[in-house]
Amino acid sequence: MFDRMLQSMGLAGREPTLEVHEVRGLPVHVVNSRPDIRTADVLARLDRALGLLEHHVPWHARRLRRDFSRLLVIRYPCRGAYDPGDGTCIVELTFCVNPRHGDPEVAATILHEAMHARLHAAGLPLDFEDRARQERFCRRAEIEFGRVVPGGEAVLERAEATLAFADEEVAPRIDWQVAGRRIAAVDAAALGRRGHA
Repeated sequence: MFDRMLQSMGLAGREPTLEVHEVRGLPVHVVNSRPDIRTADVLARLDRALGLLEHHVPWHARRLRRDFSRLLVIRYPCRGAYDPGDGTCIVELTFCVNPRHGDPEVAATILHEAMHARLHAAGLPLDFEDRARQERFCRRAEIEFGRVVPGGEAVLERAEATLAFADEEVAPRIDWQVAGRRIAAVDAAALGRRGHA
């Protein structure tokens, strides 16, 4: 899935070097295409987010090493995704370090994708026709976490609102080419502003 996604977004073969790290026993691969983002900040945020999961929902945290082969931090059209082809949990690079989003939100994204991994491991197909039901299942895990973690209000607000959406809003289809163009435009603007600061 990941290679096809990069290809359809026009990013295949252009990605920066892959850095391999480990955070709390999980392999973490970072493709940092943004010179304005420090990989050390990405790793620190992931450490804090995983720590919140370990402390507040340890029964979920203990399974993460079985759920995922790795965490992959990369530019992506949404906060996170699960690739059942190789067991990768994708966490979006700019979301991971954005100060407008707290550690609980990053943790909730990882937990959400772990729920997708568990559904896949249980034999549920990840086809699009069942996507809304599966998304709601994952959101319920976010709500469970948001209720117990300090600062979980943003997690609760987003997850609870999503439960009320129509199926096509809960699990919208992504046009990867459009997503790639949007990411490129946002990155160009961010790097342009940085260069003139």
